[in-house]
Amino acid sequence: MSNFLHFIVTFFVILSCLLLNPTLTAQAATSSSTVYQQRLIHSPDGIGKYYMGREIAKVMGYTGAGWLERPSREPEEQPSKVVSLLNLKPNDVVADIGAGTGYFSFRIAPLLTAGKVLAVDVQPEMLELIELFKKEKNITNIEPILATLTDPNLPPNSVDLVLMVDAYHELEYPQEVMQVIVKGLKPGGRVVLVEYRGENPFIMIKGLHKMTQKQVSKEMQAVGLVWRETKNLLPQQHLMVFEKPNSSASRLRKIHP
Repeated sequence: MSNFLHFIVTFFVILSCLLLNPTLTAQAATSSSTVYQQRLIHSPDGIGKYYMGREIAKVMGYTGAGWLERPSREPEEQPSKVVSLLNLKPNDVVADIGAGTGYFSFRIAPLLTAGKVLAVDVQPEMLELIELFKKEKNITNIEPILATLTDPNLPPNSVDLVLMVDAYHELEYPQEVMQVIVKGLKPGGRVVLVEYRGENPFIMIKGLHKMTQKQVSKEMQAVGLVWRETKNLLPQQHLMVFEKPNSSASRLRKIHP
């Protein structure tokens, strides 16, 4: 009996330590990996998984598709300005990662008269909506692609521009996804991230669904992308442009947002 009581006491002491010290939990969960940390105590808006000091946010499911297509989105976020700031060429191949309902894909596709949009999402239900809208709008240069949590399924050296609008912070495996994206980009290809400004506490978006320039730059640098510019011309979001180096000289350039 004494041994049993000793076991019970020891168990609760260890459990209490883990609950009171999430760092210990993180260390235990990441003994086989230094890329991610898992914590028992975390934000209710996150998945308890941390990457480079940032907790990854929960994904908005396909049941929230109506939010993506809301009429107030244009005055709130000015998506038409986002498209104009991309400086697209008619023959570009653009990957819309986390395409959702294809909100941006359908605004970009008409500009690519000799190119196409790869509308990438992990939710088959979202891709079904894109197929439905393709028929309704009679647009043929959008190609829906089903991704996995670690692989956006982009052909190597095939994409001129990758666009992620309010999506990157929800990637469950950001490093793996970005590594595949870098391989999918042509030399000199661009990654454009649009994220709510994490530096501004007055932007009424949940904290985990905002990102600072510093954090984004750190994570992009980790996969070999080079910062080119940040355009703060939107009401609430950063538009941050990164590039895949096309020479050994450009690889040495420091990121400095």
